[in-house]
Amino acid sequence: AMTRRLLPWVPASLAAALAALGSQAADAASRCARHSPAHTVALVELYTSEGCSSCPPADRWLASLAEQQAAGRLVSLALHVDYWDYIGWRDPWAQSGFTARQRQLAKGGTIYTPEVFMGQRELRRWYDAGRFQSRLDEINRQPARADIGLAVEVETTRAATARARARIVAEARFTLRATPPTGAVTGVLVAYEDGLASEVERGENRGSTLRHSAVVRRWESATLANERQTLRWEIPVEAGWNPQQLGFAAFVQDARNGEILQALALPTCSS
Repeated sequence: AMTRRLLPWVPASLAAALAALGSQAADAASRCARHSPAHTVALVELYTSEGCSSCPPADRWLASLAEQQAAGRLVSLALHVDYWDYIGWRDPWAQSGFTARQRQLAKGGTIYTPEVFMGQRELRRWYDAGRFQSRLDEINRQPARADIGLAVEVETTRAATARARARIVAEARFTLRATPPTGAVTGVLVAYEDGLASEVERGENRGSTLRHSAVVRRWESATLANERQTLRWEIPVEAGWNPQQLGFAAFVQDARNGEILQALALPTCSS
């Protein structure tokens, strides 16, 4: 089971990691860290499903965003929903919580797949490169209203049979520009996996091999009561996860209007 703690400011492990590793680094012990930039990083959420015949092009599009993500311009996440499972194929990556989040973002409107939200606003013509770039530039021009420091350690064993004993320790440090009103700001910490694939046997994509990037595996959030707090994980690397393909992300969201104050991605952190 996952252990989550919302900690007071500056846990020693995170402070030491950030001081030793700077903006981004990694060593043989699978430790890495990154700090968010001065501008606002765009959060791109793709709601998708293996039961949806129009989703594979969107999945490929999301994978193509990796270069922009590495440059610190955006954080891209694939959230697989479960409401198409009934038509014959159960999406192995789907979580009911992602369906609930999509409904929340849609604010009572119709939800569908593939659907893209960027900075909490729906981007209907996500496939239009010019429209996407315009929205990305608009977000990146905004000064960040929060800072995030993310430090991760992935402990693995060399024995193939011992993967279940592998462990992830992750800490996301959130610094807000002002003390938030009670319940007004949420900090989110995410683990995602690249390089996933399925041989689909039933449903609309029957007979296809579907490949996925940035598939959210773990999602945890907590209300931030102070302007400086840290969200900490200690979780096992679960069966079926590939530690070499895991990445991590964190973001800060204004719970009152849904705006993203800042986002940060820390791609694969493993030896």
